[in-house]
Formats: sequence, structure tokens, C-alpha cells
Amino acid sequence: MDAPGSANHREAAWSDYVRRCAQRDESALASLYDESSQLVYTISLRILQDEADASEVVLDVYKQVWEGAARFDKQRGSAAAWIVLLARSRAIDRRRSLVTRRRSAARPEALPDVISSDPSPERLAIADQSSRSVARALAQVPSEQRQALELAFFDGFTHSEIAERLGEPLGTVKTRIRLAVSKLRELLRGTV
Repeated sequence: MDAPGSANHREAAWSDYVRRCAQRDESALASLYDESSQLVYTISLRILQDEADASEVVLDVYKQVWEGAARFDKQRGSAAAWIVLLARSRAIDRRRSLVTRRRSAARPEALPDVISSDPSPERLAIADQSSRSVARALAQVPSEQRQALELAFFDGFTHSEIAERLGEPLGTVKTRIRLAVSKLRELLRGTV
């Protein structure tokens, strides 16, 4: 049996919460939120660089989890990966929306403050350990692949934007990202 706090234990719990959300179990959504919202917030904040926008994305992600839980297929990936992908997608969508609004000279509306609780020391330790595992794995990915991956996942650029920024063909950028993700998956198997 996997130890509480391990990646396998966490994945089993999160998959169960998603399954229960599909059955409209509100307590499962609350538990999933409690355990994963700090990760969602961190990803969103990294992309958006704004606490209020990141908080809004967190709410959007869990609304989408609630509405889309029945379509989640654990054969296609882990619950954690699905939640991370939702966070990244919602944050990029929000960033693009904000950029479009700024370009059209419309003032962004004031976003309501969202009160969030501070993460527990245990959650911070788990997040720190996961972060170090990812950093070590990223260091083993070839630099061209790592650069494309970081621009896509951490800076929120589209494949086309990355290709333009790097002066590389779009197909090359997509291949580098795909190879980097495969390498990371291989390196992180059972650790994060």
C-alpha cells in the first residue's frame, strides 16, 4: 500500500474524487479542492503574474472539474495531469483575454477578492519536494526541448508563438515539446 502523501496515494485519491464528482458528490469536490487548489493556483499565478486573476482561474478550474468529471478518462492520463492541464489552459485563456482587452483599450473590470487559506506546512513540504523532483528532471531534458517546454507550460506561449520567438519551424517546436514531455514522464514516473 502506498504511503499517505506519496504520488501514487495522491493520484488514487484524486482519481476517486473525480469519479465521485461525476456522481455529483459535493464532498469529493471539496476534498479535491482542498488537496489540489494550491497547485492550480501556483500554475495560474506563474502564467498570469496576478493574484486576483490566478484566484479566478482556480474557481474556473474546479467549476470545469465539476462539469466535466464524467468525461474524465483515467486511461488517457492521471487526475493530477488533467487538473494541471485544466489550470494551464484556463490561465492561458485568461491571459489572452486580458491582452485582447488591453489592446482594445477597454479597462479590465475590478476582480473580486477571493479569500484563500494558507497552505499547511505539510502541503508546502510536498509541493517543495515535487518542485525539486521536476527541476531535477527538467535539468536532464536537452536544452532545446527544455526551452520550448518552458515557454509553453510556464510562460503560456502557443506553439506558433514559440516558433516565432525561437525562429524555428512550427513542426520542430511541436516535436521538441512532445519529446520533452515524454522524457519528463519517463524521468518522473512514480516520483511526482
